Amino acid sequence: MSTITVIFDGDCEFCRQSITWIQHKLVVEALAFQTADLQPFNLTKEQCAKQVYVVSDSVTYAGADAIRYLLKKRGNRVGAFLLGATGNVGRAGYRWVASHRNSWVIKVATRVLYLLNK
Repeated sequence: MSTITVIFDGDCEFCRQSITWIQHKLVVEALAFQTADLQPFNLTKEQCAKQVYVVSDSVTYAGADAIRYLLKKRGNRVGAFLLGATGNVGRAGYRWVASHRNSWVIKVATRVLYLLNK
């Protein structure tokens, strides 16, 4: 089985809770971009500050595509399908979440993830 590496914002509580939720059903190597050696992944801190990355089988997925990949691998096929089926709308939604991590909406989502992770 290949390693799935997730490179995420380790300073973001929503991101950390999301990783924990993913890890309930999927083994991933989670690396906070702030402290990770990004060179083997050909990524920069600037890139990783903007969106999550998943590397598996020498393929790199970014942003909404990374989330879709993780959802599918985790067994959340409906969520993965819907994210893919929405195309640009799903990608825009991902970008909104990534750029509004301190909004009340994301704080509520973070709390929900926290409760699910208990």
